Amino acid sequence: MFQIKDKKKFYILMAVALLIVVLLTISLAKTYRTYRKDLPSLSQLHNIEPNLSTKLYGSDGKIFKEFYTERRTLIPLREMPPYLLDALLSVEDRKFYHHWGIDLTGTARALATALLRLKKIEGASTITQQLARTLFLTLEKTLTRKIKEALTAIKIERTYSKDEILEMYLNQIYFGEGAYGIQAAAQVFFNKDARELSLPECALLVGVLPSPNRYSPLKNPNLALSRRNLVLKAMKDYGKLTEAAYDSLKALPLLLEASSSKTGLGPYFSEMVRQYLIEEYGEKSLYNGGLSVYTTLNPEMQKAAEEIVKTRLALLQKNFESSHTLKEDNYITIAVDTLNGKVRRRRVFKELQAALVAIDNRTGNILAMVGGKDFTKSEFNRAIQALRQPGSAFKPFVWTSALENGFKPTDIIYDTPVVLQAGDGTEWKPQNFDNTFRGPMTLREGLRISRNIVSVKLIQKITPQEAVKYAHQMGINSYLAPFPSLSLGSSEVNLLEMVDAYSVFPNGGIRVEPKSVLKITDRYGKILEKNSSVEKHEVLDPQTTYIMTTLLQTVIDQGTGAPARAWGFDRPAGGKTGTTDENMDTWFIGFTPQITAGVWVGMDDKTALGKHGTGAEMALPIWTEFMKVATAGMPVLNFIRPEGLYLRTVCLKSGLLATSRCLETATDYFTDKTEPKEYCNLHPSKDLPPPEDKIRFPKTD
Repeated sequence: MFQIKDKKKFYILMAVALLIVVLLTISLAKTYRTYRKDLPSLSQLHNIEPNLSTKLYGSDGKIFKEFYTERRTLIPLREMPPYLLDALLSVEDRKFYHHWGIDLTGTARALATALLRLKKIEGASTITQQLARTLFLTLEKTLTRKIKEALTAIKIERTYSKDEILEMYLNQIYFGEGAYGIQAAAQVFFNKDARELSLPECALLVGVLPSPNRYSPLKNPNLALSRRNLVLKAMKDYGKLTEAAYDSLKALPLLLEASSSKTGLGPYFSEMVRQYLIEEYGEKSLYNGGLSVYTTLNPEMQKAAEEIVKTRLALLQKNFESSHTLKEDNYITIAVDTLNGKVRRRRVFKELQAALVAIDNRTGNILAMVGGKDFTKSEFNRAIQALRQPGSAFKPFVWTSALENGFKPTDIIYDTPVVLQAGDGTEWKPQNFDNTFRGPMTLREGLRISRNIVSVKLIQKITPQEAVKYAHQMGINSYLAPFPSLSLGSSEVNLLEMVDAYSVFPNGGIRVEPKSVLKITDRYGKILEKNSSVEKHEVLDPQTTYIMTTLLQTVIDQGTGAPARAWGFDRPAGGKTGTTDENMDTWFIGFTPQITAGVWVGMDDKTALGKHGTGAEMALPIWTEFMKVATAGMPVLNFIRPEGLYLRTVCLKSGLLATSRCLETATDYFTDKTEPKEYCNLHPSKDLPPPEDKIRFPKTD
């Protein structure tokens, strides 16, 4: 039994304890009322939406580009390695599954230390408190923030399960180098998914959490290694690693596999899509909304395009520099260097640029796009933003207009001098590339060897307005000045619209609208946009289109595009070179039944490239190498021939069906409207071709 004195002491202690409890309860209640307005609401707690990166997917279903303010990809806890959780709990919160948001012992210890040493409160934050701070609070180290952090942690614990809190934490926390969440960290540091992380890799990532910038394995590998081993030791002390396993793992070196590319695959294509997303969905959705954008980009073709353009441009640049000297002002620019605080100016050669676009004829999908030599130095996309004169690459639109207006491939145009009046009243005397004249020639021959005079005279016969009409129908959107000089490509266009327009030829007169985005979904998988359908427009007669295709086949088989055959590209194909006055712009646009691609090479300031700066010498090699790779896995197909075409041999003097006495003849394609019905009256003969003269070409697959 207690003695009276002991009872009195006991009651006093009980009273003091009760008073402390009451005061503490009142204090906690007042504290809660004081900070309640600053705590997250139930709605905020139930609708936590972390910032997610927008991902661009290629045609292979793999991510090739992300846009973000915080690079983050959510993954469920079940997909995270179990030793990741062991490592995290070992160093950050061993009592995680036993507390209700705050560790009272640890908090009291940290508070006492702060009061005794007159320092800011540090440490003692549970994983839940760290999550609360990351989601709702600032990083200031004050008593006020610590109180808010503790109260918010309690609310989070009452709202979510322990596993849900761990999942949110590991998807939310910053690991450095722009990586938020474990999935992004695994990709940034190890180029793999989080589920594939090894135990030492998990220990390393957990080790950087206290100070991601300071302990970054990319910037400070020795510090990062020490942190990893500290985590491994904590796992051993926590009973998650044996002594032998710890000794073995701590001896391992850091094995990082960080991405070396700053721009990723298809930077010019990605930038084009980025601008579209901002325009349609806004910057917040783009950088924080977690959009999934399924694009048309073919990664294998894109890699080939980038490598071929880079390699070929380097060779062209070398040849260009070997043909000139640094004393020639037209070909140099001034580079400014700063060395030891001194500014140094030096003369360097201007740099050649190139652009490439490839589209799928059937769908209009943009398969590959290169907009310049180096995206890190210039984001200007020469495939879609640069307006340049196409030169002779424009001639197919003139020939198309002529065929649609009743001309035939065998019609004769005289390649002889002509003098025209320019818009300013001065005389214009167009010249051929070789400054010679070759007299009468067929339209097929004129396009095969790209005779300028033939093109100028032909556009006069059909009128420039007709050429403008058909070029616009086929996909040219840029303004085209309706003057005779248009026949030589005097109006500026961009590469994408040229490729789009040329694709009408292999498509049998059908224009397919080019596209770069197939589908867009939000963070929950809801479809925001779907472009799987193909937008088609019939813009040319199929018979005209096929005849034009054969004309352009002649160009690549026997004409200015023939070097492609010498370099090993042997598939059925058509195309046209283009070179402007003074060789400022060089082009080649060409197609197979499956793909149309175009290449431009030149300088941004329109510097003349010299006598070797032609489409055949600069653009065609890039096109050829790309098309060899792009079509390598495709079946070899012929162009589809429509019904109603006739193969006829005609006399070039009369234009009528040839007899045995006709000396100058040509065999070519004719339609019902253009087919000659009578035999040559200039060279009559009893020896006529056999009566079965209606050779129709059936439809083929």
